[in-house]
Amino acid sequence: MKALRIHGPRDVRVDTVDDPEIHESRDAIIRVTSTAICGSDLHIYNGSIPQPTPQTLGHEFMGIVEEVGKGVTNLKRGDRVVVPFPVACGHCLFCNHDLPGHCENSNPDHYGPEGGLMTEKGGALFGYTSLYGGYDGGQAEYVRVPYANNGPRKVPDNLTDEQVLFLTDIFPTGYSGIDWAGVKGGEIVAIFGAGPVGIMAAKSAWLRGASRVIIVDTQQYRLDMAKKAAKAEGILWESNKQVVDEIRSMSNGYGADVCVEAVGFEPDRSLGDRAKAVINLEKGSDKVLLACMSAVRRGGFVSVLGVYSSPFDNFPIHQFFDKGIIMQAGQAPAHKHIDKLMQHVSNGDVKLDDIITHRLPLSQAPHGYDIFRHKKDGCVKVVLKPGE
Repeated sequence: MKALRIHGPRDVRVDTVDDPEIHESRDAIIRVTSTAICGSDLHIYNGSIPQPTPQTLGHEFMGIVEEVGKGVTNLKRGDRVVVPFPVACGHCLFCNHDLPGHCENSNPDHYGPEGGLMTEKGGALFGYTSLYGGYDGGQAEYVRVPYANNGPRKVPDNLTDEQVLFLTDIFPTGYSGIDWAGVKGGEIVAIFGAGPVGIMAAKSAWLRGASRVIIVDTQQYRLDMAKKAAKAEGILWESNKQVVDEIRSMSNGYGADVCVEAVGFEPDRSLGDRAKAVINLEKGSDKVLLACMSAVRRGGFVSVLGVYSSPFDNFPIHQFFDKGIIMQAGQAPAHKHIDKLMQHVSNGDVKLDDIITHRLPLSQAPHGYDIFRHKKDGCVKVVLKPGE
């Protein structure tokens, strides 16, 4: 079969590899009909999260069930399914607490209570390096899905692939940032990052009754997409202070009730930002998280959806304490939300496919990575079609 594999920093290739096989009784083999490139894939592509050996990338995928193991009871050949991005057993302590990203059985080689990029990890993710389980991902013609009784969800016949594909990750992730904050209605929500996750967080904020949704980005074309697809008010990032001042001016001087960090540790950075990271032995920058902490009101909530992979010097614990900020971060519990979000899509409450800017065959996946990383050609979201 054909599969998009990482061979080193900024080196992805469509290779011919062996078809996946059933390894455990609860495995399923999926023929991938649609898959997508995620912003967090770029951390691997850039070399910021290391992968020493070739691996098939991709954790946003769906397709048709081709084969199931003897222990799979809820799927059969021919079922059309969408697959949430964490690999989770469904019955351990953390899965039972709706924390599939912390599954204690899916990542035995790197699992542990400490946490951290190069120490002990939580559960596994599809196509996300050996540190996160080493499972090949779905940017391929076929993929093995472990714990198939727990992950894949059947898709109603009346919904197209593109209507539901983003239930794999970016919609549940964006929704989690709003859900963690307990948005009930009337809140002002400010989202940092007008990429796919940020736009999904904006859509989710409206679903939960926000009174105002503001989105911040360094690229005007992404703000234009956020306005078109999520009716969000845009702020073009010029400096930390300028953004914070604008958000406060839009919220009676208090700051937003909720700030969502949807960028992570690799934002657009100046030469000074890069030099600071080298001196402090840091990966990337925490500048966006710091802006969220300034822009949120006292007693407000900061949801951190962006990936962070290293400690940062001079973290403003004093500001965190004085403002009484509430913060939550981590891998989104996609399994927890996917069924109700599928219903929202089915009911027409929300539209997901309006952020797609590029549809490419799998053979053009390296080009997709290039334009997504470099923000070329108005790229917001790339969908790959392995069958074309």
